[in-house]
Amino acid sequence: MTYPPPIYHGGEGENSAVHRPDGSEPELVYPNGTRVHYLSTGASTGGLFGLYRWECGPDVTGPDPHFHRSLTESFYILSGTMEIYNGTKWLECTPGDYVHVPAGGVHGFKNRSGAPASMLLHFSPGAPREGYFEGLARLGAMTEEERVAFYLEHDNIWIG
Repeated sequence: MTYPPPIYHGGEGENSAVHRPDGSEPELVYPNGTRVHYLSTGASTGGLFGLYRWECGPDVTGPDPHFHRSLTESFYILSGTMEIYNGTKWLECTPGDYVHVPAGGVHGFKNRSGAPASMLLHFSPGAPREGYFEGLARLGAMTEEERVAFYLEHDNIWIG
């Protein structure tokens, strides 16, 4: 494996770092209280990756098993206990645990602990997942046909 071709062609470097202080407000809050922080979107990284912090309340939350054809997804647990489905079984993951799912890998995640939990979600390449996250809140108002189209548009293929 070698380094990829350069994506920056300047000679001097530039001052372009982005700082997001702890305590910044989330971009999305679901009715169940789950808070989603858009740390780095695909748009902000030139499509290289997306990184999101999920802060779940004590209620059960998270998607059932599914897979993606166009992106990988990784989970890093920050606090509490999250169950991550690895295609075979639900793993009880705690702070410091990391799960990487290649494209096509069946996975899901749930907070079933009865306590708050938080994690980082990393997607590569940086697909526009914000539209998917925000659309989830409108699923109840969609027809079955609209839901199918929504999931296909956002590369979510459900298992079972």
